[in-house]
Amino acid sequence: MARYLYSLIFYLITPFILLRLLYRAWKAPAYAARWLERFAFFPSRPLNKPIWVHAVSVGETIAAAPLIKSLQQRYPDRDIVVTTMTPTGSERVRALFGDSVFHVYAPYDLPGSVKRFLRKVKPETLIIMETELWPNIVHYTARSGIPVILANARLSERSARGYQRVRFIAQPMLQALSRIVAQNAADAERFKLAGADDASVVVSGSIKFDFSIDPSLEGKSQKLREQWGVTRPVWIAASTHQGEDQPALDVHKKLLKQWPNALLIIVPRHPERFKSVYQLCSSAGYKTAKRSANDLLDETVQVLLADTMGELMLFYGAADVAFVGGSLIESGGHNPLEPAALKMPVIMGPHVFNFEAICHELSAAGGLKFVGSAELLAERVGEFFEDEVYREDVGLAASSVVEANRGALERLLNEIDYELQEYRVRHAHRKI
Repeated sequence: MARYLYSLIFYLITPFILLRLLYRAWKAPAYAARWLERFAFFPSRPLNKPIWVHAVSVGETIAAAPLIKSLQQRYPDRDIVVTTMTPTGSERVRALFGDSVFHVYAPYDLPGSVKRFLRKVKPETLIIMETELWPNIVHYTARSGIPVILANARLSERSARGYQRVRFIAQPMLQALSRIVAQNAADAERFKLAGADDASVVVSGSIKFDFSIDPSLEGKSQKLREQWGVTRPVWIAASTHQGEDQPALDVHKKLLKQWPNALLIIVPRHPERFKSVYQLCSSAGYKTAKRSANDLLDETVQVLLADTMGELMLFYGAADVAFVGGSLIESGGHNPLEPAALKMPVIMGPHVFNFEAICHELSAAGGLKFVGSAELLAERVGEFFEDEVYREDVGLAASSVVEANRGALERLLNEIDYELQEYRVRHAHRKI
Protein backbone atom coordinates (compact mmCIF):
# COMPACT_ATOMS: atom_id res chain seq x y z
CA MET A 1 0.00 0.00 0.00
CA ALA A 2 2.84 2.38 0.89
CA ARG A 3 4.52 1.86 -2.47
CA TYR A 4 1.25 2.57 -4.33
CA LEU A 5 0.90 5.84 -2.44
CA TYR A 6 4.56 6.64 -3.20
CA SER A 7 3.96 5.94 -6.91
CA LEU A 8 0.86 8.16 -6.98
CA ILE A 9 2.80 11.02 -5.40
CA PHE A 10 5.64 10.48 -7.89
CA TYR A 11 3.20 10.72 -10.82
CA LEU A 12 1.69 13.90 -9.36
CA ILE A 13 5.06 15.62 -8.92
CA THR A 14 6.46 14.53 -12.30
CA PRO A 15 5.60 17.90 -13.94
CA PHE A 16 7.62 19.64 -11.22
CA ILE A 17 10.51 17.23 -11.78
CA LEU A 18 10.48 18.17 -15.45
CA LEU A 19 10.42 21.86 -14.54
CA ARG A 20 13.46 21.26 -12.34
CA LEU A 21 15.18 19.53 -15.27
CA LEU A 22 14.38 22.58 -17.38
CA TYR A 23 15.85 24.86 -14.72
CA ARG A 24 19.00 22.73 -14.51
CA ALA A 25 19.24 22.79 -18.30
CA TRP A 26 19.39 26.58 -18.10
CA LYS A 27 22.59 26.24 -16.07
CA ALA A 28 23.90 23.04 -17.68
CA PRO A 29 22.56 22.55 -21.24
CA ALA A 30 23.25 18.79 -21.17
CA TYR A 31 20.20 18.38 -18.92
CA ALA A 32 18.00 19.46 -21.85
CA ALA A 33 18.84 16.35 -23.86
CA ARG A 34 17.48 12.80 -23.89
CA TRP A 35 14.44 13.37 -21.68
CA LEU A 36 12.57 10.44 -23.21
CA GLU A 37 15.23 8.04 -21.93
CA ARG A 38 14.18 8.97 -18.40
CA PHE A 39 10.78 7.43 -19.20
CA ALA A 40 12.41 4.37 -20.85
CA PHE A 41 11.76 5.50 -24.42
CA PHE A 42 14.96 4.76 -26.31
CA PRO A 43 16.03 2.73 -29.35
CA SER A 44 16.66 -0.78 -28.14
CA ARG A 45 18.92 -3.41 -29.63
CA PRO A 46 19.27 -7.15 -28.99
CA LEU A 47 21.16 -7.71 -25.74
CA ASN A 48 22.63 -11.03 -24.69
CA LYS A 49 22.00 -12.02 -21.05
CA PRO A 50 22.53 -8.44 -19.90
CA ILE A 51 23.91 -7.37 -16.55
CA TRP A 52 22.46 -4.00 -15.56
CA VAL A 53 24.74 -1.72 -13.51
CA HIS A 54 23.25 1.50 -12.14
CA ALA A 55 25.58 4.30 -11.02
CA VAL A 56 23.86 7.59 -10.29
CA SER A 57 26.59 10.10 -11.18
CA VAL A 58 30.32 10.69 -11.67
CA GLY A 59 31.57 9.37 -8.33
CA GLU A 60 29.60 6.14 -8.52
CA THR A 61 30.54 5.67 -12.18
CA ILE A 62 34.24 5.99 -11.38
CA ALA A 63 33.84 3.59 -8.45
CA ALA A 64 31.96 1.14 -10.71
CA ALA A 65 34.57 1.26 -13.49
CA PRO A 66 36.80 -1.56 -12.13
CA LEU A 67 33.67 -3.66 -11.49
CA ILE A 68 32.36 -3.12 -15.03
CA LYS A 69 35.73 -3.93 -16.58
CA SER A 70 35.96 -7.09 -14.46
CA LEU A 71 32.44 -8.13 -15.49
CA GLN A 72 33.37 -7.64 -19.15
CA GLN A 73 36.37 -9.93 -18.69
CA ARG A 74 34.53 -12.47 -16.54
CA TYR A 75 31.43 -12.63 -18.77
CA PRO A 76 32.56 -11.81 -22.32
CA ASP A 77 29.35 -13.33 -23.70
CA ARG A 78 27.12 -10.96 -21.75
CA ASP A 79 26.15 -7.36 -22.54
CA ILE A 80 26.69 -4.80 -19.80
CA VAL A 81 23.98 -2.14 -19.48
CA VAL A 82 25.04 0.97 -17.55
CA THR A 83 22.55 3.60 -16.41
CA THR A 84 23.15 6.95 -14.74
CA MET A 85 20.94 9.83 -13.64
CA THR A 86 23.14 12.83 -14.52
CA PRO A 87 24.76 14.12 -17.73
CA THR A 88 28.18 14.18 -16.03
CA GLY A 89 27.75 10.52 -15.11
CA SER A 90 26.72 9.81 -18.68
CA GLU A 91 29.82 11.57 -20.03
CA ARG A 92 32.03 9.48 -17.74
CA VAL A 93 30.43 6.23 -18.94
CA ARG A 94 31.03 7.19 -22.56
CA ALA A 95 34.59 8.34 -21.87
CA LEU A 96 35.46 5.16 -19.95
CA PHE A 97 33.66 2.53 -22.02
CA GLY A 98 32.55 3.97 -25.36
CA ASP A 99 30.42 1.48 -27.24
CA SER A 100 31.59 -1.52 -25.19
CA VAL A 101 28.53 -1.05 -22.93
CA PHE A 102 24.91 -0.17 -23.63
CA HIS A 103 24.26 3.14 -21.90
CA VAL A 104 21.04 5.10 -21.30
CA TYR A 105 19.63 7.18 -18.48
CA ALA A 106 17.93 5.20 -15.74
CA PRO A 107 14.14 5.31 -15.84
CA TYR A 108 12.32 7.56 -13.41
CA ASP A 109 10.89 5.48 -10.57
CA LEU A 110 7.41 5.35 -12.08
CA PRO A 111 5.80 1.91 -12.50
CA GLY A 112 5.20 2.40 -16.23
CA SER A 113 8.72 3.60 -16.94
CA VAL A 114 10.36 0.86 -14.88
CA LYS A 115 8.30 -1.94 -16.46
CA ARG A 116 8.97 -0.53 -19.94
CA PHE A 117 12.71 -0.49 -19.23
CA LEU A 118 12.67 -4.10 -17.98
CA ARG A 119 10.74 -5.28 -21.05
CA LYS A 120 13.26 -3.61 -23.38
CA VAL A 121 16.48 -4.56 -21.61
CA LYS A 122 15.54 -7.93 -20.03
CA PRO A 123 18.40 -7.88 -17.50
CA GLU A 124 19.48 -11.06 -15.73
CA THR A 125 20.73 -9.15 -12.73
CA LEU A 126 20.71 -5.58 -11.46
CA ILE A 127 23.73 -4.19 -9.61
CA ILE A 128 23.02 -0.88 -7.87
CA MET A 129 26.04 1.09 -6.72
CA GLU A 130 26.22 2.31 -3.12
CA THR A 131 22.87 3.80 -2.01
CA GLU A 132 20.85 4.61 -5.13
CA LEU A 133 17.73 2.70 -4.10
CA TRP A 134 14.35 3.36 -5.69
CA PRO A 135 11.28 1.44 -4.46
CA ASN A 136 9.71 0.69 -7.86
CA ILE A 137 12.97 -0.20 -9.59
CA VAL A 138 13.78 -2.65 -6.80
CA HIS A 139 10.22 -4.00 -6.57
CA TYR A 140 9.53 -4.67 -10.26
CA THR A 141 13.00 -6.02 -10.94
CA ALA A 142 12.88 -8.40 -7.98
CA ARG A 143 9.27 -9.40 -8.80
CA SER A 144 10.50 -10.47 -12.25
CA GLY A 145 12.79 -12.97 -10.54
CA ILE A 146 15.88 -10.91 -11.32
CA PRO A 147 18.48 -10.68 -8.52
CA VAL A 148 19.03 -7.15 -7.25
CA ILE A 149 22.42 -6.56 -5.65
CA LEU A 150 23.33 -3.43 -3.74
CA ALA A 151 27.08 -3.24 -4.33
CA ASN A 152 29.69 -1.30 -2.37
CA ALA A 153 26.75 -0.47 -0.13
CA ARG A 154 26.99 2.26 2.45
CA LEU A 155 24.46 3.75 4.80
CA SER A 156 25.47 6.70 6.94
CA GLU A 157 23.92 7.28 10.35
CA ARG A 158 22.12 10.26 8.85
CA SER A 159 20.62 8.17 6.02
CA ALA A 160 19.80 5.35 8.42
CA ARG A 161 17.72 7.76 10.51
CA GLY A 162 15.90 8.76 7.31
CA TYR A 163 15.18 5.10 6.50
CA GLN A 164 13.79 4.62 10.01
CA ARG A 165 11.36 7.51 9.46
CA VAL A 166 10.01 5.86 6.27
CA ARG A 167 10.40 2.26 7.41
CA PHE A 168 6.97 1.41 5.98
CA ILE A 169 8.42 1.78 2.46
CA ALA A 170 12.15 1.24 3.14
CA GLN A 171 11.83 -2.16 4.80
CA PRO A 172 9.98 -3.92 1.93
CA MET A 173 12.48 -2.41 -0.51
CA LEU A 174 15.49 -3.61 1.50
CA GLN A 175 13.98 -7.05 1.95
CA ALA A 176 13.50 -7.38 -1.81
CA LEU A 177 17.27 -7.10 -2.35
CA SER A 178 19.00 -10.40 -3.04
CA ARG A 179 22.32 -9.19 -1.63
CA ILE A 180 23.54 -6.13 0.22
CA VAL A 181 27.32 -6.17 -0.13
CA ALA A 182 28.33 -3.57 2.46
CA GLN A 183 31.57 -1.64 2.66
CA ASN A 184 32.08 -2.33 6.36
CA ALA A 185 30.49 -3.87 9.45
CA ALA A 186 28.97 -0.56 10.61
CA ASP A 187 27.19 -0.10 7.27
CA ALA A 188 26.00 -3.71 7.39
CA GLU A 189 24.54 -3.25 10.88
CA ARG A 190 22.74 -0.06 9.85
CA PHE A 191 21.14 -1.86 6.88
CA LYS A 192 19.92 -4.61 9.21
CA LEU A 193 18.49 -2.09 11.67
CA ALA A 194 16.73 -0.35 8.76
CA GLY A 195 14.91 -3.58 7.94
CA ALA A 196 17.13 -5.69 5.65
CA ASP A 197 17.16 -9.47 6.13
CA ASP A 198 20.26 -10.48 8.09
CA ALA A 199 21.01 -13.33 5.66
CA SER A 200 21.17 -10.98 2.68
CA VAL A 201 23.82 -8.68 4.18
CA VAL A 202 27.53 -9.42 3.71
CA VAL A 203 30.65 -7.29 4.11
CA SER A 204 33.21 -7.02 1.31
CA GLY A 205 35.12 -3.82 2.06
CA SER A 206 35.01 -0.85 -0.30
CA ILE A 207 35.75 -1.44 -3.98
CA LYS A 208 36.86 2.19 -4.13
CA PHE A 209 40.21 0.86 -2.92
CA ASP A 210 40.51 -1.35 -6.00
CA PHE A 211 40.84 1.31 -8.66
CA SER A 212 43.93 1.29 -10.88
CA ILE A 213 46.06 4.26 -11.88
CA ASP A 214 46.95 4.84 -15.51
CA PRO A 215 50.68 4.01 -15.82
CA SER A 216 51.14 7.10 -17.99
CA LEU A 217 49.68 9.44 -15.35
CA GLU A 218 52.94 10.17 -13.56
CA GLY A 219 54.66 11.28 -16.75
CA LYS A 220 51.74 13.47 -17.81
CA SER A 221 51.49 15.10 -14.39
CA GLN A 222 55.23 15.73 -14.30
CA LYS A 223 55.01 17.39 -17.68
CA LEU A 224 52.40 19.78 -16.29
CA ARG A 225 54.64 20.62 -13.35
CA GLU A 226 57.49 21.39 -15.70
CA GLN A 227 55.23 23.84 -17.55
CA TRP A 228 54.15 25.51 -14.32
CA GLY A 229 57.54 25.51 -12.60
CA VAL A 230 58.73 22.42 -10.76
CA THR A 231 59.81 24.24 -7.60
CA ARG A 232 56.66 26.27 -7.01
CA PRO A 233 54.33 24.91 -4.29
CA VAL A 234 51.00 23.66 -5.67
CA TRP A 235 47.84 22.68 -3.83
CA ILE A 236 44.50 21.53 -5.17
CA ALA A 237 40.97 22.21 -3.92
CA ALA A 238 39.15 19.32 -5.58
CA SER A 239 35.43 18.73 -6.13
CA THR A 240 34.44 21.98 -4.45
CA HIS A 241 30.84 22.98 -3.87
CA GLN A 242 29.29 26.40 -3.53
CA GLY A 243 30.44 27.72 -0.18
CA GLU A 244 33.92 26.21 -0.48
CA ASP A 245 35.43 28.18 -3.36
CA GLN A 246 35.64 31.46 -1.49
CA PRO A 247 37.28 29.87 1.59
CA ALA A 248 39.81 28.20 -0.72
CA LEU A 249 40.60 31.56 -2.33
CA ASP A 250 40.93 33.15 1.12
CA VAL A 251 43.36 30.40 2.14
CA HIS A 252 45.38 30.97 -1.01
CA LYS A 253 45.66 34.69 -0.23
CA LYS A 254 47.27 33.81 3.11
CA LEU A 255 49.61 31.28 1.53
CA LEU A 256 50.79 33.76 -1.10
CA LYS A 257 52.17 36.01 1.64
CA GLN A 258 54.78 33.35 2.49
CA TRP A 259 54.97 31.56 -0.87
CA PRO A 260 54.43 34.28 -3.52
CA ASN A 261 54.69 31.80 -6.40
CA ALA A 262 52.20 29.28 -4.94
CA LEU A 263 49.55 27.89 -7.31
CA LEU A 264 46.00 26.86 -6.43
CA ILE A 265 44.21 24.40 -8.73
CA ILE A 266 40.49 24.75 -8.09
CA VAL A 267 38.21 22.00 -9.44
CA PRO A 268 34.46 22.72 -9.07
CA ARG A 269 32.42 19.55 -8.63
CA HIS A 270 29.70 20.56 -11.10
CA PRO A 271 30.41 21.86 -14.63
CA GLU A 272 27.57 24.38 -14.46
CA ARG A 273 29.59 26.25 -11.82
CA PHE A 274 32.74 26.70 -13.94
CA LYS A 275 31.74 30.17 -15.13
CA SER A 276 30.71 31.49 -11.71
CA VAL A 277 33.87 30.16 -10.05
CA TYR A 278 36.01 31.82 -12.72
CA GLN A 279 34.22 35.10 -12.03
CA LEU A 280 34.79 34.59 -8.30
CA CYS A 281 38.54 34.06 -8.85
CA SER A 282 38.82 37.10 -11.10
CA SER A 283 36.81 39.38 -8.83
CA ALA A 284 39.06 38.34 -5.91
CA GLY A 285 41.98 39.79 -7.87
CA TYR A 286 43.74 36.58 -8.80
CA LYS A 287 45.45 36.11 -12.12
CA THR A 288 43.46 33.07 -13.22
CA ALA A 289 44.06 30.63 -16.05
CA LYS A 290 41.47 28.29 -17.56
CA ARG A 291 42.41 24.71 -18.36
CA SER A 292 39.79 24.57 -21.11
CA ALA A 293 41.39 27.55 -22.90
CA ASN A 294 44.91 26.12 -22.63
CA ASP A 295 45.95 29.43 -21.08
CA LEU A 296 49.68 29.96 -20.64
CA LEU A 297 50.52 29.08 -17.05
CA ASP A 298 53.67 30.97 -16.14
CA GLU A 299 54.68 31.77 -12.57
CA THR A 300 52.55 34.93 -12.52
CA VAL A 301 49.38 32.81 -12.67
CA GLN A 302 48.05 32.30 -9.14
CA VAL A 303 44.96 30.15 -9.76
CA LEU A 304 44.23 27.48 -12.34
CA LEU A 305 40.54 26.80 -12.89
CA ALA A 306 40.23 23.13 -13.88
CA ASP A 307 37.12 23.56 -16.03
CA THR A 308 37.42 20.27 -17.92
CA MET A 309 36.04 16.80 -17.26
CA GLY A 310 37.99 13.62 -16.58
CA GLU A 311 41.30 15.22 -15.60
CA LEU A 312 41.07 15.23 -11.82
CA MET A 313 43.69 12.49 -11.35
CA LEU A 314 46.05 14.39 -13.66
CA PHE A 315 45.74 17.48 -11.45
CA TYR A 316 46.14 15.46 -8.27
CA GLY A 317 49.35 14.03 -9.70
CA ALA A 318 50.66 17.53 -10.43
CA ALA A 319 49.94 18.94 -6.95
CA ASP A 320 51.74 18.66 -3.61
CA VAL A 321 48.75 18.79 -1.25
CA ALA A 322 45.08 17.88 -1.76
CA PHE A 323 42.02 19.37 -0.12
CA VAL A 324 38.99 17.23 -0.99
CA GLY A 325 35.77 19.23 -1.16
CA GLY A 326 32.18 18.67 -0.19
CA SER A 327 33.52 18.47 3.36
CA LEU A 328 33.67 22.08 4.59
CA ILE A 329 29.93 22.26 3.94
CA GLU A 330 27.38 19.58 4.85
CA SER A 331 27.58 17.72 1.55
CA GLY A 332 29.31 14.64 2.97
CA GLY A 333 32.68 14.89 1.25
CA HIS A 334 34.12 13.26 -1.86
CA ASN A 335 36.56 10.42 -2.47
CA PRO A 336 39.89 10.89 -0.63
CA LEU A 337 41.37 7.65 -1.98
CA GLU A 338 42.46 9.06 -5.35
CA PRO A 339 44.98 11.53 -3.91
CA ALA A 340 45.89 9.01 -1.18
CA ALA A 341 46.83 6.42 -3.80
CA LEU A 342 49.16 9.00 -5.36
CA LYS A 343 51.00 9.33 -2.02
CA MET A 344 49.57 12.79 -1.35
CA PRO A 345 48.67 14.23 2.04
CA VAL A 346 44.90 14.68 2.17
CA ILE A 347 42.98 17.42 3.99
CA MET A 348 39.21 17.41 4.51
CA GLY A 349 36.62 19.36 6.43
CA PRO A 350 34.48 17.81 9.19
CA HIS A 351 31.54 16.73 7.00
CA VAL A 352 32.64 13.36 5.56
CA PHE A 353 29.60 11.14 6.14
CA ASN A 354 29.75 9.87 2.53
CA PHE A 355 33.20 8.39 3.23
CA GLU A 356 33.13 8.24 7.02
CA ALA A 357 34.88 4.90 7.60
CA ILE A 358 37.48 5.52 4.89
CA CYS A 359 38.29 9.01 6.15
CA HIS A 360 38.69 7.89 9.73
CA GLU A 361 40.91 4.99 8.68
CA LEU A 362 43.10 7.37 6.69
CA SER A 363 43.16 9.78 9.63
CA ALA A 364 44.08 7.03 12.12
CA ALA A 365 46.99 6.06 9.88
CA GLY A 366 48.16 9.66 9.73
CA GLY A 367 47.40 10.12 6.03
CA LEU A 368 44.47 12.54 6.33
CA LYS A 369 44.13 15.73 8.35
CA PHE A 370 40.73 17.15 9.34
CA VAL A 371 40.13 20.89 9.49
CA GLY A 372 37.10 22.77 10.72
CA SER A 373 37.71 26.15 9.15
CA ALA A 374 39.52 28.05 6.40
CA GLU A 375 42.04 29.26 8.98
CA LEU A 376 43.00 25.70 9.89
CA LEU A 377 43.07 24.73 6.22
CA ALA A 378 45.63 27.48 5.59
CA GLU A 379 47.72 26.24 8.51
CA ARG A 380 47.71 22.63 7.30
CA VAL A 381 48.57 23.47 3.69
CA GLY A 382 51.32 25.78 4.96
CA GLU A 383 52.77 23.00 7.13
CA PHE A 384 52.98 20.70 4.13
CA PHE A 385 54.55 23.41 1.98
CA GLU A 386 57.07 24.10 4.74
CA ASP A 387 58.25 20.54 5.42
CA GLU A 388 58.81 18.23 2.45
CA VAL A 389 59.77 15.23 4.63
CA TYR A 390 56.55 15.60 6.67
CA ARG A 391 54.56 15.90 3.46
CA GLU A 392 56.08 12.71 2.06
CA ASP A 393 55.53 10.79 5.32
CA VAL A 394 51.85 11.73 5.44
CA GLY A 395 51.45 10.84 1.75
CA LEU A 396 53.04 7.43 2.29
CA ALA A 397 50.73 6.81 5.26
CA ALA A 398 47.73 7.61 3.07
CA SER A 399 48.97 5.32 0.31
CA SER A 400 49.55 2.43 2.73
CA VAL A 401 45.86 2.46 3.70
CA VAL A 402 44.84 2.13 0.05
CA GLU A 403 47.19 -0.80 -0.53
CA ALA A 404 46.15 -2.59 2.67
CA ASN A 405 42.45 -2.53 1.74
CA ARG A 406 42.53 -3.82 -1.81
CA GLY A 407 40.58 -7.02 -2.55
CA ALA A 408 36.96 -5.96 -2.02
CA LEU A 409 36.26 -6.15 -5.75
CA GLU A 410 36.99 -9.88 -5.91
CA ARG A 411 34.72 -10.53 -2.93
CA LEU A 412 31.93 -8.54 -4.61
CA LEU A 413 32.40 -10.44 -7.87
CA ASN A 414 32.04 -13.73 -6.01
CA GLU A 415 28.67 -12.57 -4.66
CA ILE A 416 27.58 -11.56 -8.18
CA ASP A 417 28.72 -14.96 -9.51
CA TYR A 418 26.56 -16.71 -6.92
CA GLU A 419 23.45 -14.64 -7.70
CA LEU A 420 23.85 -15.16 -11.45
CA GLN A 421 24.19 -18.91 -10.98
CA GLU A 422 21.08 -18.97 -8.80
CA TYR A 423 19.19 -17.01 -11.45
CA ARG A 424 20.20 -19.44 -14.19
CA VAL A 425 19.10 -22.40 -12.05
CA ARG A 426 15.71 -20.82 -11.34
CA HIS A 427 15.32 -19.87 -15.00
CA ALA A 428 16.15 -23.41 -16.12
CA HIS A 429 13.55 -24.86 -13.70
CA ARG A 430 10.87 -22.56 -15.07
CA LYS A 431 11.57 -23.83 -18.59
CA ILE A 432 11.21 -27.50 -17.58
